[in-house]
Amino acid sequence: MSDVSLSSVKNFPNIFKSFFELMKPRVMSLVIFTALVGIVIAPAKPDFIVAAISLFFVALGAGAAGALNMWYDAEIDGIMSRTCLRPIPLGKVTNKHALIFGTVLSFVSVIGLYWFSNLLAAIILAITILFYIFVYTIWLKRSTPQNIVIGGAAGSFPPVIGWAISTNSISIEPIVLFLIIFLWTPSHFWALSLYKNEDYKKAKIPMLSVVSGEEVTKKNILFYSIILWPVTLAPYFLNFASYSNLIFSSFFGLFYIFLSFKLLITKAKPASHKIARNIFVYSIFYLFFIFSTILIDNYFFI
Repeated sequence: MSDVSLSSVKNFPNIFKSFFELMKPRVMSLVIFTALVGIVIAPAKPDFIVAAISLFFVALGAGAAGALNMWYDAEIDGIMSRTCLRPIPLGKVTNKHALIFGTVLSFVSVIGLYWFSNLLAAIILAITILFYIFVYTIWLKRSTPQNIVIGGAAGSFPPVIGWAISTNSISIEPIVLFLIIFLWTPSHFWALSLYKNEDYKKAKIPMLSVVSGEEVTKKNILFYSIILWPVTLAPYFLNFASYSNLIFSSFFGLFYIFLSFKLLITKAKPASHKIARNIFVYSIFYLFFIFSTILIDNYFFI
């Protein structure tokens, strides 16, 4: 074996890690989890092996969208401190390889989901990938402060895909889950933008905090935290979650509103940025607990 071949073999773990990072594994894990909830709450359950393989292809689709997003955003990723350590800015993966990788994964994920599940689920996955790349990444992200509001739809589709995997249909239940994620997304990312505002300014991304200022952003965070709360209670009133979900959703939602209100009335920047960071972190747990209680309710009790 030549020295070049030996070097390639030894470097394989690092290459694999770099391409895996392209897939945005943290986002991918959220997609898998929310899609799983869609599968579990459906009245018809697929075979375990079919469900597992289908979730694998959904994960690949999410990873494909992440890779294509990093391909297109490589320049601004290199500017922002939050994203400058991603594989392309660091030179671990070339732009061309990221584009090929993301494109191939997109086709494999959609075709694989169609083969092992059904056409409807595959179509929704394809729409999700295309929406994230063309509508959010290429169009909205650089053109409007409402980028994360409209673009948030891409991250809201997984429970709908999960339901479609189980039933080959769409119903009110996955639509409610879609709305929960859709209404959660703006406040989650606007909180991030408040304490990373300079990053977005440098990259010339028209986030709400950059275009309209902190005060307007804080008001919008509070507004979305308020309108999200009743939607998180809907699963109980539509009979696909139990009383425990109602209690958790009520408590966590009211605390989220409290944090958002506290952010609005806090004027000093160091303190307000700390609260914004707390909102960003808390919002992840908030969404996780809402979906976890729905999952547990349907798996064990309903």
